[in-house]
Amino acid sequence: MNTLAVTTEHQASIVLVEDDASLAEWIVNYLRGHNYRVHHIARGDQVAAYVQQHAPDLVILDVMLPYKSGFDVCRELRMFYPQPILMLTACGEEADEILGLELGANDYLSKPVRPRVLLARLKALLRREPQEPSTQGILRFGQLKILRDAKTVFYRDEVVAITAHEFDVLWLLASNAGKVIRREELVTQLRGIEYDGFDRSIDIRISRLRKKLHDNPEQPVRIKTVWAKGYLFSPEAWE
Repeated sequence: MNTLAVTTEHQASIVLVEDDASLAEWIVNYLRGHNYRVHHIARGDQVAAYVQQHAPDLVILDVMLPYKSGFDVCRELRMFYPQPILMLTACGEEADEILGLELGANDYLSKPVRPRVLLARLKALLRREPQEPSTQGILRFGQLKILRDAKTVFYRDEVVAITAHEFDVLWLLASNAGKVIRREELVTQLRGIEYDGFDRSIDIRISRLRKKLHDNPEQPVRIKTVWAKGYLFSPEAWE
């Protein structure tokens, strides 16, 4: 059984995402003693569906989780969830803390968790006014979703693993969906140099994007090659 639920009259409802059973039990009992309602989830891949259905007031999210990392969960939640996210990070892992904040977490807490500090952080976060998720910097085409700030691509609700350079190409093409973008323009905007007629770096990135986005490289329909002109991102081909 991966979840345990505690229901009481509460100040706020909290989802705790933590795969360490003993730590999770301790946090649940501690927060229950302070009149919170807590639901525990031990797997990263189960979080988004539960949060979408139950709309808790706050999520406590561990970084290291089975099936889906806390970073991926945070990124996924921030597509629809405006309430606070508190990330739990390994002690001294500054890179984890920075990445969590960049992905949309409101605060972080290093392990081992100190009870009074945890409670103070929760109270501070719950006093904040929730922010509506921003639609700026998000492009949607059928089942394709592109998040500019997080440099993240979702297709059919799955994260597509692409590099930063590949993302930049995709964002530029998708921002001009239905319009042919010349290779010269892509090279100038993305590499900051003039096209010399020999540079094939953009072609290589587009070839890799097609493979990762399940576009037929022999007859692409999603990122099309327009002979002697450039490339065209098709907005209707993402079902």
